[in-house]
Amino acid sequence: MRPTAALLGLAWVLAGCAVVGPDYRSPKTDLPPAWSPAEPVPSPAAPLDAEWWRRFDDPLLTQLVERALAANTDVRIARARLRVARATSVQAESLLWPSLNAYGSATRSSNGGQDAVSSYGLGFDAVWEIDLFGGLGRGVEATDADAMASAATLASTQVSLAAEVARGYVQLRAYQLRIAITQANLDNQSQTLQISEWRAQAGLVGQLDVEQARSNREQTRAQRPALQDAATQTINALAVLLNVAPGTLAPELAAAAAPTIPSAAAQPLAGIPADLLRRRPDIVAAERSLAAATARIGVAEAALYPSLSLGGTLGLQGAALSALSGSAAATRLIAASLGAPIFDAGRLRQQVVIRSAEQEQALAAYEAALFGALRDVENARAALANGQARGEALALAVQAARNAALLANFRYRSGLVDFQTVLDTERSVRTLEDSQASTQADTVIALIQLYKALGGGWSADTPTASGPSP
Repeated sequence: MRPTAALLGLAWVLAGCAVVGPDYRSPKTDLPPAWSPAEPVPSPAAPLDAEWWRRFDDPLLTQLVERALAANTDVRIARARLRVARATSVQAESLLWPSLNAYGSATRSSNGGQDAVSSYGLGFDAVWEIDLFGGLGRGVEATDADAMASAATLASTQVSLAAEVARGYVQLRAYQLRIAITQANLDNQSQTLQISEWRAQAGLVGQLDVEQARSNREQTRAQRPALQDAATQTINALAVLLNVAPGTLAPELAAAAAPTIPSAAAQPLAGIPADLLRRRPDIVAAERSLAAATARIGVAEAALYPSLSLGGTLGLQGAALSALSGSAAATRLIAASLGAPIFDAGRLRQQVVIRSAEQEQALAAYEAALFGALRDVENARAALANGQARGEALALAVQAARNAALLANFRYRSGLVDFQTVLDTERSVRTLEDSQASTQADTVIALIQLYKALGGGWSADTPTASGPSP
């Protein structure tokens, strides 16, 4: 057994001699030290809430998001890919260990006129590839990084899905609110038409006022079908996100509600861009893909060097089954195999070139994802701040327009102003109320986009892209 022990010891020593390929280092990318501008959105000390949609305090929205996260097809595909990546990682790690197989054989042969000869065997075969230059270890690094990238991709898919559901829900509520506004204006304009008809019958005004009032009312009525069609399409889009048949969500989404921005949800920022954006799941996925590409350079370089495999057999061999119990039937075999590439027309070296180029691609993709994330955050912050300012101005404008419309109707009944003044004020109310509803929705959507741009929330144990590689 001494030669065997010596051979195994030598294998362990050789396995730790050299590891080829570059060691992974997290990329250093310069980011601005603060958001620009810093004033519109204050930064609380607490991290972003992972379930940010609950801050809108809308039970139906929360239910829709949770149903989508459980049933959406993209999420299910991402989960399946994660299972594949994790299983592949376990497979790669298993290559570092010996493989052991049991065997049993029974043969019977004859040569010419000689009597038939029987042979029986039982035993175990073992094969172990020694990781001389770290190629197998680099393979484990690569598959581990791939598994982490798949986990981050799943999280990114969930972030995008939650944002899409919330965005569609807010759009639906905006369409429903605009339909309600249209109906209210239609009722007011019908009253104005009736008043003009009474005044025309009394000979106080001409038929022109009646026709103008009717035209104004029908223009408002014409807006409603387009809004209803948009609402139906939005409901069907939400159904697809929840992986249910289009039309099935219509009953539970029939009630209209005005989209609002909860005050507690208006401050999602915390820390500087480098602290935040490197936590985004898609950034983590890009960084882990870069780590995997770096490790695969080592796998390709290790293929340029010699490989060593150990094999052994321990078993029993005999001419009869009863003979397998004797010590004379025992067989042992230990073998070592050393191989090295001599000529392959540059195939292995070009594989190193390929892996290096793939690493460059992964680095460029990581940098693009990082700066794209910064752009998304800045755009969403600007849209949120501007939407809030526009909403405040429109609220004052709507109130003033309503007051003007009331005064115009009163003065028209008193014969102090012409009918065109009434029409102008009513149109102003209709336009401003519709713009206010659209702006409310756009502001909420900007907040949703900000949550999405920041990664949708995370917990304290979420891995970051700048953390150590596994």
